Amino acid sequence: MGLRPKRGLSEDRNSSGLVFEQNHLRRQRGGRGDLEQDEGEGEITDHGPANVSVGNWFRPRRVFCRTAADRARQASSRRWLLRSADLPCKSPLMLIINDLTLRMAGRLLLDHASLTLPAGTKAGLVGRNGTGKTTLFKAITGDFPSETGSISLPKNTRIGQVAQEAPGTEEPLIEIVLKADVERQALLEEEKTATDPHRIAEIHTRLADIDAHSAESRAATILAGLGFDDAAQKRPASSFSGGWRMRVALAAVLFSEPDLLLLDEPTNYLDLEGTLWLENYVSKYPHTVLLISHDRDLLNRAVNSIVHLDQKKLTFWRGGYDQFERQLTEQRELQEKSRAKQEAQRKHMESFVERFRAKASKARQAQSRLKALEKLKPIAAVVNDTVRPFSFPEPVKTVASPIVALSGVNVGYTEGNPVLKKMTLRIDADDRIALLGANGNGKSTFAKLLAGRLKPETGSMTIAPGLKVAIFAQHQLDDLRPEESAYEHVRRLMPDAPEAKVRARVAQFGLSTEKMNTAAKDLSGGEKARLLMGLSAFEGPNLFILDEPTNHLDIDSRESLIHALNDFPGAVILISHDRHLLEATADRLWLVKDGAVNPYDGDLEDYKTLVTGVSSNRREQKEADKASKADRRREAAQRRAALEPLAKEIRATEALMDRIRKRIDLIEDELANPAVYEKDPSTATRLAKERSQLAHTLALNEDKWLTMSAEYEEGIAE
Repeated sequence: MGLRPKRGLSEDRNSSGLVFEQNHLRRQRGGRGDLEQDEGEGEITDHGPANVSVGNWFRPRRVFCRTAADRARQASSRRWLLRSADLPCKSPLMLIINDLTLRMAGRLLLDHASLTLPAGTKAGLVGRNGTGKTTLFKAITGDFPSETGSISLPKNTRIGQVAQEAPGTEEPLIEIVLKADVERQALLEEEKTATDPHRIAEIHTRLADIDAHSAESRAATILAGLGFDDAAQKRPASSFSGGWRMRVALAAVLFSEPDLLLLDEPTNYLDLEGTLWLENYVSKYPHTVLLISHDRDLLNRAVNSIVHLDQKKLTFWRGGYDQFERQLTEQRELQEKSRAKQEAQRKHMESFVERFRAKASKARQAQSRLKALEKLKPIAAVVNDTVRPFSFPEPVKTVASPIVALSGVNVGYTEGNPVLKKMTLRIDADDRIALLGANGNGKSTFAKLLAGRLKPETGSMTIAPGLKVAIFAQHQLDDLRPEESAYEHVRRLMPDAPEAKVRARVAQFGLSTEKMNTAAKDLSGGEKARLLMGLSAFEGPNLFILDEPTNHLDIDSRESLIHALNDFPGAVILISHDRHLLEATADRLWLVKDGAVNPYDGDLEDYKTLVTGVSSNRREQKEADKASKADRRREAAQRRAALEPLAKEIRATEALMDRIRKRIDLIEDELANPAVYEKDPSTATRLAKERSQLAHTLALNEDKWLTMSAEYEEGIAE
């Protein structure tokens, strides 16, 4: 038996500037009115007032399902058990975009585009840089006007997105995230002054329903996943840099759990560890997600569908990015074949008409062919929008291995306080090394040591004679001269070269003729990254260090970068949150952790398990079973015998879960009685806490049961 929704306060978990109600969006667009939510059968309970102002945002009125079928379905979900708030009625559709046209500064971004996004979908929004993905997000939130069409959402849908300005107050991080749940905050404040027993009962029931007693642990878990340890969570936001504050803003919107979560390149301010955690979190998110990302692995593992923005249209594809890419390629090949076939048919018909139009005996057939030609709808040609390649110059002089050798090296920024200690490592001329480790552990410090920007405090560092080292880092984008074009940047490095040679060198950066003459300040983020990467490697380095090179590159540009790095004959050191880039280019992994840099023996899948604690259960394909039927039966019996202790534990866990559910039901019945608050308020508090603890225990046991069941089924299947 699941937890029952309670009548009481409206659910409101806005996060100051992060989550807001989207109640009248179609009306603002001049559409046909709000999309009515499909409420199904059964009793509908309408809680609380609508559109009560909270700061500059809205407190949404929610409509909740009260049918037995809804309760049974919701009770089976882990989120329902963890936070048993009344869930909104399930609508088959979350987002409907109809005939939408968007234009920015005269440039057409979407041209009568349409999209239907089912509720509960986790979709990746992909497309080339500059096609209008972020503008579409602004249109969904009502911050950008449309020329035509409408955007429809179920009533009172709460949309959440990361605030553009990261919090920089003196409040501790944990408090900033907790305040994202506005309803919990308001209830706790009201609890301090409420005197009416019935009202107190409502408050306590609602606090129990939204699992308020575990809010701090849930907020701490999200912050920890994004890289903040216990000590950091208690520090004020003002003590962190802008990138770390953006993580706090991300944590706040995730904690608030909006109905429609919009994430625009969330991994740009995360390290690999934070990206792996976010991938796991988004894949289990209980509501709808629309995610802009160019991270192939994130789009393969965290989402279950792809929305492709191409040629000013939106197309919905089921599956991850690799599946989308394969299907798109097949569709375009089929389209091109159909077009070629149609063109051949058209030419044949035109030839027939020209030959026999004037011939009386064939005039009727010619006229028939002419009408058929008029009805023949042309098949559009596939637009071949190729990405310009990257190209890095070969080292001018080959150096012998090892190009760098460290022995007992300490390095840091303050004498006597090294960041990295006792490093004994070797880098060869053709190494491809990826540095793993959370931000703040010293990856950039190690890169600066190799680039000669920091000197060893102790130990020895041997560098091969004639070694050239280049380093690319995102913060160097600010070093570009904003008023100068790419051509002028390169001309400074080639003062005596003819213009054609300078332009040819700029073209190797992957910039078009038009972009060569564009001021750096007017280039896109990806174009600036190309320019800076080309300038960094201009002299043909033997060792190329890249610190987060993909932040402003779209997926196709990242593939182009992978090819360029694999063709580069020198050594490469990579720091990146893009797992696909690391897997495709690196052949060695070094882990930067606890003040040391050491080789990591596992692969990136092992590292993901280490970071997230979630195993992918990869199994190599087993050889075909050649045993006889008798052998198979005997092996199956042996497997069942070996798995019997696990089966027994599964049954025991199921029994424990049943007992916990029954106890939760009894506590809920007691908490629903106002008398308990009048006679003994301390008992009510104790029961509410017990219920919260039981819900948490139940969730843990459910996870345990799922893991054991999967293990048992895999064992039997072997």
